[in-house]
Amino acid sequence: MTIVARTSTSTLRAVAARSVAAASSSRSVARMAPLARTMLTSATSPAFRTRARATPLASSSVMQRRTMFIQTESTPNEDSLKFLPGRQVMESGTHEFLDTRSSMASPLAKKLFNIPGVVSVFYGPDFVTVSKDSAHQWSTLKPEIYSSIMEFFTAGHPLFTDPESSHGSSDTVILDTDSEVVAMIKELLDTRVRPAIQEDGGDLEYRGFGEDTDGIVKVKLKGSCRGCDSSTVTLKSGIERMLKHYIPEVNGVEQVLDPEEEIALDEFAKLEQKLEKDRQKERDMGFSL
Repeated sequence: MTIVARTSTSTLRAVAARSVAAASSSRSVARMAPLARTMLTSATSPAFRTRARATPLASSSVMQRRTMFIQTESTPNEDSLKFLPGRQVMESGTHEFLDTRSSMASPLAKKLFNIPGVVSVFYGPDFVTVSKDSAHQWSTLKPEIYSSIMEFFTAGHPLFTDPESSHGSSDTVILDTDSEVVAMIKELLDTRVRPAIQEDGGDLEYRGFGEDTDGIVKVKLKGSCRGCDSSTVTLKSGIERMLKHYIPEVNGVEQVLDPEEEIALDEFAKLEQKLEKDRQKERDMGFSL
């Protein structure tokens, strides 16, 4: 009996201890309940839902910066490369920068011209064509160009300081004053010629037609096509042949150069001659040794 009594007493003490613990736990739960209700209410509140929706967007922005991948494509001009950032560049038309002064109109072009060796920048619908001089190698230029383009587009800066420039030129827009022949020339240049040239990282600009004189269509080649060795082939075998086939009034196609372009090409030719002389001198010295 004594043992039973002790056992009963021990059991009672255990039950009492559990009761105290349960009461303490109940008080803790009671104290926690308002906090839980507050958290639950906050989680279902409009403000919380707004923050919850905002968080994935911020995360998406970070992921976009991390996963942005710039592709490159070669062009017929070995000194020009086509960079594709995987997004729209120009809203419409194209734009070209031939020197540092003209690049001031675009923060990205200005940034690219700060890279030694870059001589021109061209914006297409979804690509940027960068041209270099022959003294620099793409292996040293590409990392800086990649970095400049990636930083610019991920930052979300406007492409031009003047928003109107983002629409590009309207050289092939058919006007009410255009004759039937001129309208046909513009349509063919815009629908047949331009897409093919842009695939090679360039473009062309219609500069006029000698309808009452020599029947010559004047165009300006831009981007990778400008100054390219195959530009003559592009003009004669491509553009001229097609226009003459569809429009009998066309007698030929000629390339037009702006005064600043003629100066730039002249300086470029002088630089090429100097570099060739230096290379020949190095070859002669190596042979003599």
